[in-house]
This record gives sequence, structure tokens and C-alpha cells, in this order.
Amino acid sequence: MRANGVELCVETFGDPADPAVLLIHGACASMLWWESELCAAIAARGRFVIRYDNRDTGLSVSYPPGEPGYALSDLVLDAVGILDGLGVDRAHVVGRSMSGAIALGLGVDHADRLLSLTFVATTTGDPDLPPMTETFLEASGAQASSDVETIVSVLRAYAGTSPYFDEESVRALAVEDVARTVNVASAMTNHFQIEFDAPRGGGFGDISVPALVVHGSLDPVYPLAHGEALRDAIPGASLLVLDSVGHDLPRPVWPVFVDALVEHTA
Repeated sequence: MRANGVELCVETFGDPADPAVLLIHGACASMLWWESELCAAIAARGRFVIRYDNRDTGLSVSYPPGEPGYALSDLVLDAVGILDGLGVDRAHVVGRSMSGAIALGLGVDHADRLLSLTFVATTTGDPDLPPMTETFLEASGAQASSDVETIVSVLRAYAGTSPYFDEESVRALAVEDVARTVNVASAMTNHFQIEFDAPRGGGFGDISVPALVVHGSLDPVYPLAHGEALRDAIPGASLLVLDSVGHDLPRPVWPVFVDALVEHTA
């Protein structure tokens, strides 16, 4: 799809007549990490599910490593362009990890296009919140590598001490993702170098649509205090804590997540 002046790879699940749920993944992650089975499970509950490759991931537009030709505000407008291209007036938006910032930009600067917001494993960015764990920082040092086994190792670090990490499934997805990505080096680096220039009309306290915060109890990237702070920063927001979950969304908790998302988007 051509959206906001660039080529973006988009996939949908379910009936376009149902309420739309736009899934936006975080740094370095293509839409494959919103697993197709999870998308289908949400769609089966009466939702029109949209997932897509952010710039520099998967089959979407790619830029040279270290030279992203875009800022966060462009990623926000990409999401708006996708809704335009699909004929969706308003959507329920789910932002995960870094893309919580994209969701925030949509919620503040494009509130007229939203029905609700869900933030998964993300943060307010308050410097007083607990830092990433030392174990995670050591394990994630190879983030820029395009080797499948290194990617699996990094994703294992994202899971932290969660018992739910499924190495076989993660490796299979990593192999598929590397094979379809235009430039893996760009995918693994460029999102960390963009300017965070959105939202422009306020902050978390200015969100006016219903908001749900979903956070793992064992998140090593943004410890649980980040999710609690995010709930407190958004007027009327609620918090779902996923027990024994790290900075991922493992299959064993999908039923809990899907139930909460369906209820939130009802």
C-alpha cells in the first residue's frame, strides 16, 4: 500500500465491516511479531485486525543503515495513511514497546481517528522510573546483528526470566522475518536513531479516548513500575498485568490478552 508517500506492507484479518484494530509493533519488529494466529484469534471475536511492517522492517520501504529518512511523526502519519487506504474512519490502536510513542502521537494529534488506545509493554519515559535490568542490557548488546541465532538470543533477553519463552517458535519467526526483510541491518538499527518529534499537541494526560495498559510482571526492559506509571498518567486508564511475562506477548497469555482487548474495544 502507498501511504503517507511511501510503500508499506499491510495485512488484514477478518471482516472490514467489524470495528478496526490497528496493531503497531515496536523497534526493529515487523508485523510478523504480531503472530498471524494471534491476529486471527482477535478477528474471530468480531474485529477487523490490521497489522503492518513499519518503515525499515519486513517488506516496507527501507533506508540505508544509520540513515533513517524519517522521524516519529512520519510513523504516526503512516498509521493514519493506512487507515485512509483501508477506508477506516476510526480505529482501536494498539502500540507495543517503542510504538507506544506512535500510539501516543495518534491519541494526541489525531484523536479524531481513534476509538481507543492500548499500550503494551511501553513507558512514559520518566527518567525516575527503574532502569532496564543489567542482565537484559548485557544480552541485548548484539541488537544490530542480522544473524538469526543472535536475534533469538536478544529476544530471549527480552523475555527476561519468564517461563513462557518458546525458543523454537521464536527461531522459526526469526528465520521467516530475516528472509523477507528488505535490509536486515537497517531493520535492526534505524528505529533507534530517529527523532522523537511527536506528539506535538500534548502528552499522556491529554489522551481523551479509553486507554488500556498491558504490562508483563517480569518485563526486564520496562519493569512493571513503568506500566503503573503509564496507567496513572492517562486519565481513566486501566492496567492489565500479565503474570510471569517479560517484554513479549507469549502464546500462553494470548487468551487473557484477547479477552481484555475485546472487552476494551467493545
